[in-house]
Amino acid sequence: MATATSDSLGTGRRKSSVARVRIREGQGNITINKRPLDEYFDNLQHRNAVLAPLVHTGVRERVDVVIRVGGGGITGQADACKLGIARALKKHDAELEDVLRDSGLLTRDGRMKERKKPGLRGARRGTQFSKR
Repeated sequence: MATATSDSLGTGRRKSSVARVRIREGQGNITINKRPLDEYFDNLQHRNAVLAPLVHTGVRERVDVVIRVGGGGITGQADACKLGIARALKKHDAELEDVLRDSGLLTRDGRMKERKKPGLRGARRGTQFSKR
C-alpha cells in the first residue's frame, strides 16, 4: 500500500462542482467515485477533458488517479476533474508545470451562474409586458 507522502493531491473546481484528486505512481488506472472512468463519464467529450492533462504531459500510463467529485452537473464535474488532475500533476512533477500552463490546463474557469435580481424572473428576464 502506498503511503500518503508518495501521493500528490489537487483540488479542481468548476461552477458548483468540486473534485479532489489523488495521483500516485501506477499503471494508468483512473477511478472516479470508486467507478472506472469509462463507466462514470460515458460521453467521449467528458472523458477527453479528464484525460487532457495526462495526455499533454505524456504520463497517461505511468500514474494512477483517484478522484472524488461531487456537486453540479456532469460537464462541470469533468472540468473540475481536469483542473484537479493538472494541479496534482504539478505537485507530482514540477517540470510539467510549463507544459500544463501552456496548454491552459492550470487556469480555473471563473464563470459562474449570475444571481437573480429583485423584481425579475431570473438574472435578466423580466415579466411579460401587458398593455391592458
